[in-house]
Amino acid sequence: MGSALTILRVVRGRAPLALVVFALATAQAFAVEKAPNRGLPAAAPTTDKNARKGDTTEGTTTKSATTDAEIIALINTSIKQGWKDAGVTASPAASDGEWCRRLYLDVLGRIPTVDELTAFTSEKSPNKRRALVDRLLESDKYVEEYARNWTALWTNLLIGRPPQQRDRRSMVNREGMQQWLRRSFLKNKSYDTMVYELVSATGCSKPGEEGYNGAVNFLLDNLQENAATATAKTARYFLGLQVQCTQCHNHPFNEWKQDQFWGMNAFFRQTKALRTFAGRNEIDFVRLENEDFPGESNKNPKEAEIYFELRDGTTKVAFPTFVDGTEIGHSGFADEVNRRVELAKLVVKSEFFGRAIVNRLWAHFLGYGFTKPIDDLGPHNAATNPELLERLGQEFSAHGHDLKQLIRWITLSEPYALSSKIGPKNKRDDPTLGEKPLFSHFYLRQMRAEELYESLLAATEADKVKGSYEQQEKTKGAWLEQFTIAFGTDEGDDETTFNGTIPQTLMMMNGDLIQNATKDEPGSFLHKVWTSNMKAGGKIDVLYLAALARKPTANEFRLANELLAARGGDGMAALQDVWWALLNSNEFILNH
Repeated sequence: MGSALTILRVVRGRAPLALVVFALATAQAFAVEKAPNRGLPAAAPTTDKNARKGDTTEGTTTKSATTDAEIIALINTSIKQGWKDAGVTASPAASDGEWCRRLYLDVLGRIPTVDELTAFTSEKSPNKRRALVDRLLESDKYVEEYARNWTALWTNLLIGRPPQQRDRRSMVNREGMQQWLRRSFLKNKSYDTMVYELVSATGCSKPGEEGYNGAVNFLLDNLQENAATATAKTARYFLGLQVQCTQCHNHPFNEWKQDQFWGMNAFFRQTKALRTFAGRNEIDFVRLENEDFPGESNKNPKEAEIYFELRDGTTKVAFPTFVDGTEIGHSGFADEVNRRVELAKLVVKSEFFGRAIVNRLWAHFLGYGFTKPIDDLGPHNAATNPELLERLGQEFSAHGHDLKQLIRWITLSEPYALSSKIGPKNKRDDPTLGEKPLFSHFYLRQMRAEELYESLLAATEADKVKGSYEQQEKTKGAWLEQFTIAFGTDEGDDETTFNGTIPQTLMMMNGDLIQNATKDEPGSFLHKVWTSNMKAGGKIDVLYLAALARKPTANEFRLANELLAARGGDGMAALQDVWWALLNSNEFILNH
């Protein structure tokens, strides 16, 4: 990482003694180094305890005898062939500390504590990386954190981040959506079952009410304009198909046609949202039901049709027809043809289903998917490794649509274990310049707002005094509001990141969380470090490990000593300054 932190002067705290100017520790991202070898972790054990027989809700799974090791080898072989074809040399392997930090961030949504980091880096087993992945995914210690992180990710995707002010007329119950997702991830519900339940959901949106089913909140957020949004998002999120443009016209750049959009849309026309009000204008909860649909002409429910208009003004008729051309019965009577149930079956059986989630998770862990955007699959948008994407989609299905299994394959692969340092022979592997990603190094990215919050808690040990799950989420939500106020909300299309704007930087420097984290109060992390029996150098080491998962360089250690001198020998004040600077460094907010 080089001299990541340069502390010149200090002006924080009780008196304007000096000025802290810290250079951000992103040197590793820009360092050009030779990459002679990768020293990757040993292949996964040949005994694949997770290779399961297919048995899912909809029976879409087939058996597979392929082991984890074979699939990981498949990934490595395919990606390496890409390097060879492109004439690039991959970066060296990431250090244990770097790999450990990124794994905690990507799986649990936070960085490791000093104890967790030290336990891993001091381990000697050649299979320790596999063991850590298994611990984070399976052990009782981490299952709650795993579920919390993936609940946050999927809640933001399905219904977006919360608005700055609650919309009293909104039909969505965020707590209901979160509770359903959290229970699903705690149980490791198979992905096809999750999607089936989301698409076919009926019931009440609010926890505690009769017939509660939090899955309904996804569709309740998207029923406007005859469920046009639900049509587009179902295709996009679960199939990786961007059909939204075809609502009005045939897509100019891909093969999707207008009649395909309206054929999909016809599946949603039995859907009815029944609102219950708490006051004059405030929606308390909503029940999502299926009701008979007579067709837009109201003439023959047995042929319950819808109509759409072409650009030339011609009107055409549409019936429930999946994007692959599969047509179901035309009846609008729900007890004869439950259209959304039929749609859910078709979605989870689609050839695009496995590829779509593989591409999404690959992008989550590697920074980029095999396509850009990740949810725009098709011949018009060639994938970087099409055979690998196809094969992983098939293996995902064959292994029971198990999300944790997919996470294992990706996190134990060679590209995930590479350093983020760029060498002279892979310098051109830069997707930010429009190049297709080759995954010859780990792509730097900023933490999501949720990751930053949880990482600050982990680094400062403030997580040890958190309350119940609901209390934690409420506290986090209040803190995250600062991001949405300062940076604007999104609609779930893109994730909010901490990208170093002036308001963000000021919030980090002066916010309550940082101020509390650097207080010298009995019981605080900093107080424990200061009052420990460690020597001064050991205390500095602990701060760097807690924030950056590495020890300080010689130059950084020298600067810390200079800071101590500038503080007139006040060791605690100097320690506070170093800690404050580390938490405000770019290296802290980067996943590298």
